[in-house]
Amino acid sequence: MSLPRPAASTARRSSRLPRGARRLQLLQAAQEVFVAQGFHAAAMDDIADRAGVSKPVLYQHFPGKRELYLALLEQQVTALTERVRQAMSGTDDNRTRVDGAVGAYFDFINDEGAAFRLVFESDLRNDDEVRELADRGHHACVEAIAEVIEADTGLDRERSLLLASGMTGLAETSARWWLDRKGTVSRDEAVALMTALSWRGISRFPRLEGGEAPAH
Repeated sequence: MSLPRPAASTARRSSRLPRGARRLQLLQAAQEVFVAQGFHAAAMDDIADRAGVSKPVLYQHFPGKRELYLALLEQQVTALTERVRQAMSGTDDNRTRVDGAVGAYFDFINDEGAAFRLVFESDLRNDDEVRELADRGHHACVEAIAEVIEADTGLDRERSLLLASGMTGLAETSARWWLDRKGTVSRDEAVALMTALSWRGISRFPRLEGGEAPAH
């Protein structure tokens, strides 16, 4: 059965999108399909249908399903990393930084579309490039926090990275736990609770005020 005329008109109009806008459209459609079906069950036909384009148009932008998945994963990893970096650079108040870092994970995981599942729950993590990309994003978030810890406390790099890793792990795990239960605890209360937990630990490391680094 042929498509209704309005849908066909929409598809023709969408064919005139600039290349950058088309790429974003295809990534959004791919996100919806991959989140709903996972990598292995998803098909390029499904993604083309969701985007309202032909498969040749889809293949003009992405040579295959894996390449499309990697592009989408990189987009989402970058989005999370930027959230964390902005939380670290947006203020000099460390309590506010902790709140921002925790909130960055909650907001990323709570975003409409559930793209976080591609980053944290991918069914393609046995692929070396997928695993490397997800790990690179995780390390970038850890390093953004560790740089502030190192500068403010005088702790060495390895200890700062360890503390930052603990903070990101707490934020990610608690946000994913909360997502299925957010009807009982609001986003703001959940972030405040986890910020308080993090702050009570990290604030025990005093800021360095021009003196020597604390002894280990």
